[in-house]
Amino acid sequence: MNIEVSNNFKKMTTKAIISIALFLIVYILLLFLAIGLTIVSVIGGIYIIAAKPMAITLGLGIGLASLGFFILAFLFKFIFKKHKIDRSHLTEITEQTEPKLFRFISDIVKEVETDFPKKIYLSKDVNASVFYDSSFWSMFFPIKKNLQIGLGLVNTVTEQEFKAIMAHEFGHFSQKSMKVGSYVYNVNQVIFNMLFDNESFDKMIQKWANVSGYFSIFVVIAVRIIEAIQWILKKMYDYININYLALSREMEFHADEVAANVAGFLPLKESLLRMDLADHSYNSVINFYENKLSENIKSENIYKEQNFVLTFLANESQLAFKNDLPLVSSLDLSKFNKSKLIIKDQWASHPSTDERISNLERLNISREISNQESANSLFLSIETLQQNLTSKLFSFVENPDELLSLKIDDFKTEYIENYEKNTFNKVYNGYYDNKNPNYFEIKDIESSNTNHNVEMFFNKEKIDMIYDFIALENDKNTLSNIEKKVFSIKTFDYDGQKFKANETSLLIPKIEKEIENLKVEITNNDIGIYSHFYYLAKEKGLETELKSKYIAFFKNDKEHDQKSELYINLLNATEFVSNVTPFEQIKSNFKSLKKLETELKKEISIILENELYKSELTELIKENFDKYLKENWVYFANDEYIDYELQILFKSINDYSYLISRGYFLIKKDLLNFQTELLSK
Repeated sequence: MNIEVSNNFKKMTTKAIISIALFLIVYILLLFLAIGLTIVSVIGGIYIIAAKPMAITLGLGIGLASLGFFILAFLFKFIFKKHKIDRSHLTEITEQTEPKLFRFISDIVKEVETDFPKKIYLSKDVNASVFYDSSFWSMFFPIKKNLQIGLGLVNTVTEQEFKAIMAHEFGHFSQKSMKVGSYVYNVNQVIFNMLFDNESFDKMIQKWANVSGYFSIFVVIAVRIIEAIQWILKKMYDYININYLALSREMEFHADEVAANVAGFLPLKESLLRMDLADHSYNSVINFYENKLSENIKSENIYKEQNFVLTFLANESQLAFKNDLPLVSSLDLSKFNKSKLIIKDQWASHPSTDERISNLERLNISREISNQESANSLFLSIETLQQNLTSKLFSFVENPDELLSLKIDDFKTEYIENYEKNTFNKVYNGYYDNKNPNYFEIKDIESSNTNHNVEMFFNKEKIDMIYDFIALENDKNTLSNIEKKVFSIKTFDYDGQKFKANETSLLIPKIEKEIENLKVEITNNDIGIYSHFYYLAKEKGLETELKSKYIAFFKNDKEHDQKSELYINLLNATEFVSNVTPFEQIKSNFKSLKKLETELKKEISIILENELYKSELTELIKENFDKYLKENWVYFANDEYIDYELQILFKSINDYSYLISRGYFLIKKDLLNFQTELLSK
């Protein structure tokens, strides 16, 4: 298959190669300067000692001579770093174990006119990828590529869609520019080693500095020179990767064209649009079992459960189905994204799904659809494989053999119960999913006897209003960060018009005005909702109860901000634990923390006594809270952190944050449930 690469593809390939070549030039230049510095420092050291041999000159001479060697050692230390690649999460398959899949892949390889993978691995997730056994020598000799196939992906596509996805991956196999990826990988390893992997090097020079005060003078100088080198390397890292990622995005477009020529554009398009839902379904199952592990329960087959969740969520979103799989449209993906701001992400390795879909539709290449069965049918015993990878997923848990497997029917029942417990009634049409009732003065609101249906408050126009508001707030925050130069960009598009980064001040006041006007409209709708339900409550003698629930919600809404502020303050006050901090400063920091801990313990005591949190307080949370409240923990003694005590502190902080958020949700849900009950009474 001969598909012409675009001019942009060629341009990005050239830029990526030039950036790697420039790094080599910079590195060689730094190396020569370091060699020169070493020679000069050794000669200077010898000269100092020879000029007047004595203890001081001996110390200064040896210290000066060591200066250059430290710089050289820093520039060469990456050579001695061993890189171990962990593939324990992967399962290799062979032609003997999966002959049908290998024939399927072989046919695609022949059509694409590329090489068969060196090895094929199965992974647990929703993904497929190509990777090298990348090493230093892969930059100079041909290295065969490996193929990784995620069972979470196979489980959520048809055979024709899987053919398109595999053709996309083999489109990468045929790209000579993938070789550039091997160079970038190794260059990144070198730069990473010199920027961040310095623990043993730092210890070495610290030991040298401790030998003599004279040596420490030159160690300080060496450190300053190394910091300058690291600044240069950081700039090189950004330059190389921005160019390579631009090439990577072009490689994706090219691989999509290969896939369209093999399987047609429609199967790839439909699978791309479904991927977010497939991934979300998989992660929902993972999250479900993260909460079940404390009960010693694991999954029997995580992929059957993924399939159930995929179908369940698609039905909840009223999606159409095709070949027993949800048919997600571009509109379904974008209906809640109302942002008018477009910023090209130069650090993205892939184009957006929208960009890929647009490119596929422009190509409009159709092919005969050969098989619409599940891609699972390509494996001889897919259920056994699924169970094996599920077991591997739980193998990292302590005593995995003691875990009990949850039956699929029990999973379905519990998942639906959890879903309903954590979502709002469908009558609200998602109105409250990402917003809370806006504050208003309840005493000023009269009930409204209206013939309107409740749906008028939650129709498409009102839902759009909510997501317009969210988009405006997000756009304003992003533009504020551009104005403050938190984001380093030159231009952006807003509402179809191009702006320079220094023109954000023209837009922000306009957006703030739109936000203010929209907030008034939303608040008026919220008042209308209250008034409508108040009328229904009054008919049933429940108006006082409705009013008290709104008052309780608004009170909690105000208090939640203060409680969240305490959590943020605790995070900031304990941040030093993650950083290298002098001992005296550590002691002082923990002393300052005591005031915040007093507030935290007071809030935790309130939570433990509040009926609202009763269903959310697990035995593990209560046990840790009890430990925390019973003692005045020290956290640091004998110039060492006390890990056990720190674990109690951080778990208490995190559980506090979880519970205040959970409490907020429960009060909100109680209010909304009460309103829906008024509709049926």
